[in-house]
Amino acid sequence: MSYDIAVLGAGPAGLAAATRAAQLGAHVVLLDEQEHPGGQIYRNVDVASGMQQRVLGADYTAGRQLTDAFRQSGAVYYPGCTIWDVTRDGQVTFSEAGKAQQIKASHLILATGATERPMPLPGWTLPGVMTAGAAQILMKSGGLVAQDAVLIGSGPLLYLLAAQMISAGSKPAALIETQARADLWSARANIPGALRGWPYLAKGAAMLARIKLAGVSRFTAAHDVALIGEDHVTAVRFSCDGKPQEIAAETVLLHHGVVPNTQMSRALRLDHDYDQTQRCFVPKVNAMGVSSHPSISIAGDGAGIGGAKVAALSGEIAAFGAAQTLGLISDAEALAAPLQKKRAKELAVRPFLDRAYPPFEQCLRPANETIICRCEEVTAGDIRRFAELGCKGPNQAKAFGRAGMGPCQGRFCGLTVTEILAQETGQTQIETGALRIRSPLKPVTLGELAAYSPDREN
Repeated sequence: MSYDIAVLGAGPAGLAAATRAAQLGAHVVLLDEQEHPGGQIYRNVDVASGMQQRVLGADYTAGRQLTDAFRQSGAVYYPGCTIWDVTRDGQVTFSEAGKAQQIKASHLILATGATERPMPLPGWTLPGVMTAGAAQILMKSGGLVAQDAVLIGSGPLLYLLAAQMISAGSKPAALIETQARADLWSARANIPGALRGWPYLAKGAAMLARIKLAGVSRFTAAHDVALIGEDHVTAVRFSCDGKPQEIAAETVLLHHGVVPNTQMSRALRLDHDYDQTQRCFVPKVNAMGVSSHPSISIAGDGAGIGGAKVAALSGEIAAFGAAQTLGLISDAEALAAPLQKKRAKELAVRPFLDRAYPPFEQCLRPANETIICRCEEVTAGDIRRFAELGCKGPNQAKAFGRAGMGPCQGRFCGLTVTEILAQETGQTQIETGALRIRSPLKPVTLGELAAYSPDREN
């Protein structure tokens, strides 16, 4: 089956891109792994219960505007499919209901969103330890709320999760924040820009006030964090204001930022830069979202973290750019100008947030005994030993010790491996490089391949 535009991912960017592209006259298909549109931020928004809507808030339920518009757009929709191969000529291979399928598109829009940055601490592989994003998935998918959880890390998502847990009647046991006072001081130059995004600052202040009113113990500038336990996490140890602390915990939620999900853009060999502030790789795109390949665009957090509103605007902008490459419109930049202006305003607060809530330094320089690659149980010390033996990059590290060769294909360890090798070799992160991603992007069975059907009727 052939299409003008294939949008990969049904989060805010993908939904907005598919809707706008269809409105511009393109034959559009949207593919997504979830059964319902919305991505992570609006996961299951169309089927959320009244209680879930109340707990998750108005920003969550606003996603229904995007899903409603998409369903009325006429775009073809493949939910519940796992994309495991994408080529530069627009061929997309995926599995659906146990069968491999293929479609072809003249233009691809990658809307793969963000992934949580791994937070390798001593004990982070213990049962009972999850990411903040995983806790939100439980809330959005099944209405399940962690009990007496200790939240550790930095960034607005921790405040949001804590506020949502309070709304659900299960306030966190403690909030342990890793950003230092010096981080807020270093962000002072970005305050004028942040004031342009004052609604975000107001929401943050309101969440902090709610957390304080609920009586949640809050610690800031924490360091030397370790999770304690044998077969399950039982406590969190850390230092704060020069004093050692220990808090009993059976559930720990970790978070110190999100980064672009670059698995697909890496597999397509697109050009990437390195963001030194947020310490992650970011695909190179132009003002219309077009990547280093003229027939591939990237929209939303997959092209740089901006949040749900920015992602939706970026999706629309990418749709205009793709439509122009297909000859459906003639002046995409002029049509997208109002969206670009809105996007710039929404992004105004971002430089302040990035500097005020940086990645946790302890996790960028983990102790030798800390496991980095969970799939293959490779430690930070192993990576440093590889560097001593002459290993210069993460792809070479595969041969030394299989880091990045497990089922996740480096999603959890890739950035950390690059960071450690760069520190040990004296190279920049760009010189060190990232893991080379190959198909299949997700596990695929022989049964799925055997059940391959060349076409699917729509």
